[in-house]
Amino acid sequence: MTEFPVIHTNIWDAFWAIPLIMLLVWMLKVFLHVPSNYLSISATVIGLLLSIFISHPNDISAGIFMGFFYSAAAIGTYSSLKTAIKSYRSN
Repeated sequence: MTEFPVIHTNIWDAFWAIPLIMLLVWMLKVFLHVPSNYLSISATVIGLLLSIFISHPNDISAGIFMGFFYSAAAIGTYSSLKTAIKSYRSN
């Protein structure tokens, strides 16, 4: 039986990766006019690239796992902010 890999990360990875992913997705939307239905996959690809090549360059399994984590957090935060702004504007 194989064990799960030990993933060493720190909180600072999440503090810079998630806002950076959100910023890059926003830039894709505004400047390149990427349709809204492609923003989630764009965030996932950006999160994977950041995690595999910058945060965890020596451990591919940690890079993939944390890349999905970063992108999911960025997508959730983006969606939450969008919903909150729409709700505020409607009142």
